[in-house]
Amino acid sequence: MHQLRLLDYIDANHVVNVASVPQRSPFRYPGGKTWLIPKIRLWLTNLAQTPSLFIEPFAGGGIVSLSVAFEELADQILMVELDEQVASVWQTILGGEADWLADQILKFNMTNESLTDELSKKGGTTREIAFRTLLRNRTSHGGILAPGAGLIKYGESGKGILSRWYPDTLAKRVRNIERFNKNISFIHGDGLDAIRKHKEDYNTVFFIDPPYTAAGKKAGTRLYFYHEIDHESLFTLLESIKGEFLMTYDNAEEIRRMAYRHGFKFTEVAMSNTHHATMNELLISKNLEWLR
Repeated sequence: MHQLRLLDYIDANHVVNVASVPQRSPFRYPGGKTWLIPKIRLWLTNLAQTPSLFIEPFAGGGIVSLSVAFEELADQILMVELDEQVASVWQTILGGEADWLADQILKFNMTNESLTDELSKKGGTTREIAFRTLLRNRTSHGGILAPGAGLIKYGESGKGILSRWYPDTLAKRVRNIERFNKNISFIHGDGLDAIRKHKEDYNTVFFIDPPYTAAGKKAGTRLYFYHEIDHESLFTLLESIKGEFLMTYDNAEEIRRMAYRHGFKFTEVAMSNTHHATMNELLISKNLEWLR
């Protein structure tokens, strides 16, 4: 099969050390973009003006939106997430319940018995669901919230479910995020609707990280409860926006061809996966000259 030529990219083989990037999210998120933060900074600071609105339509763990807010790279940030569990956390933190959530984290006595008991509960208020969501996220393999994900058995140094449970750190992150609630808005809904609503705004930018389910990829279906997306429709919608966007995708020939058909630029960027193996993902945008 003919391979489409990628843009020349002088730093394609450099893998960002995620330990050098401030960890601001309370989530361990599969497919998280901590490794991309230096590129996000470069992209936004090379725009002609500071964006009036930064939108992340598939927010997930929110590390990109949080970094933009904390580093004042846009005036306002809009996070959108369809998953009810993930949404409950952002609704709680940004909706005036951050202190309650932080207190619950600090006072929870983490044992296998207490965890099983808490996770067995059904329903409840938004903030109660948020607390259970963070519990599961921090104690499941890879932070996966999708059905069928098991809890950590061994973990770091045999610590099991305690290996990713840092209550002081998590409570601090929750409270730090709440400090920016005047700059960050959250919508529990369809990210594509948010793109459509703001597609005529010239000074609105979009960071788009959809579930990787194109080209027959299984990762999105395994990692996320909401993984179905019409990739062709997303690309078509992005053709119509007046502002700028940066999109990440699985490095697949089908995606490169889709980007080419819609007139977008694309290149590879190196990252390290959860197994510490180096691999490449695609960056797609109207313009990637800022990478040169």
